[in-house]
Amino acid sequence: MLRPFLVIACCAAVAAAQTKPAGASKPAAKTAPKPASAAADSSALPSEEVITAFMNQMVGYNGGVTFRVADVRPTGVGGLTEVLVVITDAQGSNTNRFFVTSDGKHAVTGDIIPFGPKPFEENRVKLEKSLTGPSKGPSKAPVTIVEFSDMQCPHCKEVAPVVESLLAQEPDAHFVFQNFPLPNHDWAQKAAGYVDCIGRDAKAKDAVWKFVQKTFEQQESITAANADEKLKAIATDSGSDAEAAATCAVKPETQSRIEASVALGKSVGVNGTPSIFINGRMLTGGVPLEVMKQIVDFQKSDAAK
Repeated sequence: MLRPFLVIACCAAVAAAQTKPAGASKPAAKTAPKPASAAADSSALPSEEVITAFMNQMVGYNGGVTFRVADVRPTGVGGLTEVLVVITDAQGSNTNRFFVTSDGKHAVTGDIIPFGPKPFEENRVKLEKSLTGPSKGPSKAPVTIVEFSDMQCPHCKEVAPVVESLLAQEPDAHFVFQNFPLPNHDWAQKAAGYVDCIGRDAKAKDAVWKFVQKTFEQQESITAANADEKLKAIATDSGSDAEAAATCAVKPETQSRIEASVALGKSVGVNGTPSIFINGRMLTGGVPLEVMKQIVDFQKSDAAK
């Protein structure tokens, strides 16, 4: 939606990233969280004041556009700092990303992608070691598909049936659903708690998949005000113990699991939802079913070598 501005602003739009609907009052930056794992000296990162001034120069001419700095973090790639900015106009909000060079004089757009004979292996191994979400399909499958998703994200709702079709065509694949609630979604964190708790309920093995599907189906009718009532009703309809799920969803250990899932996503490059990984290869946006199937088949063939 923001391409006319982004060409000027040097901000690459993440088309799949969902944020809070339009309505931000003024350009404002909040303190940017820094991952606990970040080893870089924070003094080497561009300040939010400098980023705000830069963004004002880029989009400040348009009174209908507001923005806020969502995150500033080291990339792990020498000389580059990643900056996430949420830009809002009358059509809605998108999370945009650019990189700042270490001399503080240049902004670089685009994606940093792994390189080498096995470019996705590092992410594949990292995910394999740390996945905690509900899963289905054989655990020792040659292909593992991981989706980082947000229950309040419209694009996640759109992608869900595509993923289901892919899994129906690839029954030998292992699928894992990882929570990645976005901070600007006002009931996503609560829904993520339900997903985590229902997914760990051994008495209702398939309830979590019904819960995810039904929540997406009712997504537009759920608000922060009625989320408790709606999510409990959906949990009941899905065959789960709604009261137990509601109690579990707000426990500190559940919230810690969600935070760990978000941290895992960020560590492998997730900036928005949905983000899908096929044996460590990240796909974002509306990747067609036939393309995903080709990648799965290629990965199966490659794993057999």
